[in-house]
Amino acid sequence: MVNELRAVVRELGGERTLGCHLSSDGDLRQAIREGFRPLVVEELMRASGLTLKELAGALDLSPRSLQRRRRSGRLAAYESDRLYRLARIVAVANEYLGDRQRALRWLKRPNRALGGIAPVAAIDTELGARQVENILGRIAYGGIS
Repeated sequence: MVNELRAVVRELGGERTLGCHLSSDGDLRQAIREGFRPLVVEELMRASGLTLKELAGALDLSPRSLQRRRRSGRLAAYESDRLYRLARIVAVANEYLGDRQRALRWLKRPNRALGGIAPVAAIDTELGARQVENILGRIAYGGIS
């Protein structure tokens, strides 16, 4: 990906939504540790086209917990890290599949290479996210997926 940091920040709603200037991976790492603002959840839902239930599943949180977090001051570091992971997958899918609508459809459809589950359901773990990225890479570079 040409500039992964910029693409991920865009998926998270930009620097205005994040509430800080991010010019390096180190800046993003620090923002994750401090916890994202709840507005980031709204922006990622909008950008990814996911419902609250789908987003909660992708983040391995209950919808009720995610709803509570949307009203609180800051997300926990682990929740922010999971949001980053989802934003990274969405950004990679957009880049490799060519357009947002195609990427969002692909993320929600069952995938044979993932044992019949949708990629968005597989990214609730780091291993699942790596598998999804691997499949996207194979698609982008003409491999079998």
